[in-house]
Amino acid sequence: MPSFTRPARALLAPVLVLLALAACRAPKPTEFAPSCPRVVILADAADISRYRDGGGQDLTDLVLDGRIAGFKGGCEREDVNNVRTNVTVDLQLLRGPAATGRNAQVSYFIAVRDGDRILDKQSYALGVTFPSNQDQIRVSAPEVSMIVPVNKEKSAAAYDVLIGFQLSFDELSLNRRRGPR
Repeated sequence: MPSFTRPARALLAPVLVLLALAACRAPKPTEFAPSCPRVVILADAADISRYRDGGGQDLTDLVLDGRIAGFKGGCEREDVNNVRTNVTVDLQLLRGPAATGRNAQVSYFIAVRDGDRILDKQSYALGVTFPSNQDQIRVSAPEVSMIVPVNKEKSAAAYDVLIGFQLSFDELSLNRRRGPR
């Protein structure tokens, strides 16, 4: 092992620090942020109408009504082979006349699709409390991160991120009968 004199070590230390910092991958000024997958709110799952058990589908039987109002998100390179996609879902919820309390729970999903194939799907439960004298609320769900694989031939833009309510069979059938609102 070579032996360095004290002045040589003093000169070598800043060089080693610069080399260590260079090893940290920072984007070059000529690099762009990674492309993101296309985000799609599924029409059949964009709305939820929940009615009380044993009731009909009249307004007086409505417990909860809601829609996916939008989303926010972005992408960042996770590593050479992956891009992290961050998504926050915004929900607009209405407490119906048949609701028995001020608390409600809805489930929604976020999925990554490659063509016709679902690569990853996660469902999330979100509990909300309607404030006193307020029957409508808009909430943002916690941010969700999903990883999409990338390579030289396939960027993150080749994927879709799908968002929708996790619906029962009856809720989905109702949405398909009445169409998007």
